[in-house]
Amino acid sequence: MKASFFMGLKTIKTMDVDTPEIGPREVLVRNKYCGVCGTDVHIYHGEPGSADVTPPVILGHEYAGVVEKVGSEITKLKVGDHVTIDPNIYCGQCIWCRTGKKQMCENMQALGVTMNGGFAEYCAVPEAQAFVVPKEVPFEYAAMTEPVACCLHGIDVANIKAGDNVVVIGGGAIGLIMMQLAKMTGAAKIVVSEPNEMRREVALKLGADMAVNPMEEGYVEKVNEFFGEPGADVIIECVGNNPAVSSAFAYAKKGATIVLFSVPKVGAEFNLNLFDVYKKELTIKGSFVNPDTHSRAVNIIASGRIDLGPIITHTFDVENLEDAIKMQMSNESIKVVVKA
Repeated sequence: MKASFFMGLKTIKTMDVDTPEIGPREVLVRNKYCGVCGTDVHIYHGEPGSADVTPPVILGHEYAGVVEKVGSEITKLKVGDHVTIDPNIYCGQCIWCRTGKKQMCENMQALGVTMNGGFAEYCAVPEAQAFVVPKEVPFEYAAMTEPVACCLHGIDVANIKAGDNVVVIGGGAIGLIMMQLAKMTGAAKIVVSEPNEMRREVALKLGADMAVNPMEEGYVEKVNEFFGEPGADVIIECVGNNPAVSSAFAYAKKGATIVLFSVPKVGAEFNLNLFDVYKKELTIKGSFVNPDTHSRAVNIIASGRIDLGPIITHTFDVENLEDAIKMQMSNESIKVVVKA
């Protein structure tokens, strides 16, 4: 089979290798589409993913395909099933797994991070990680299940109440998914804060009530005027740099919740105004991966209530993975997917 391996810092190598053998509780998946995630970009630049990466490894943890072969002990999947993959595998034994916080697992493994994943023609997948999707769902949409699942966890953490005003910072794929989920959750008004004009236009097309450019003077005042009150109830930051985090605090009204959802660089720090947090009674939360939300993401995508079409802007073949990663880093794209 053809597979693109991460070999180390900024090095991708496409090779012909043997199709993986499967164990009794695994299925062989013929990969169809795999999304390029911000985590892949971080790994490409030598930073860790959700777990430490040891090259050579086939990256790609946002993927979907067709079951081509099943192990001898498989009971719930069959050849021909369309499946999407939840990449995160938890040990079930550490203190976090045993106290309801398995996303903090001390021994977490992940397909496409610590184990071979979706940037290849085939992948061996544990049965528990494969979720059946209706066959009418396009594979490129099914490949978006993992990011939708992560966003669902972020929405759960945000605890949006019906009638809340929400600001989503960042109009990339994650921000645009968050915006749609916030709308489903009952937000009254949703503003997307994004400097890229193309992404602002897509945000409005997908249902944002307002899209602002945070590089322009008076952007906070514009949002406050639109809300009719001084700030948002919930702010979800989906960019991962200090200016974006600063704007999150600027948008926050008294009593607001700020969710720092983005993946920052390792060691990144932010100079926080503690008195402002104290005086405004702000709640600051993080959100990590997708514990127990993958099935819900399948349901939402299958329902058609979330529009993923305008978010997927570029498609590359697996042989051109490095170009796909570079395109994901550019301002020309929103979401890049790779066809295996």
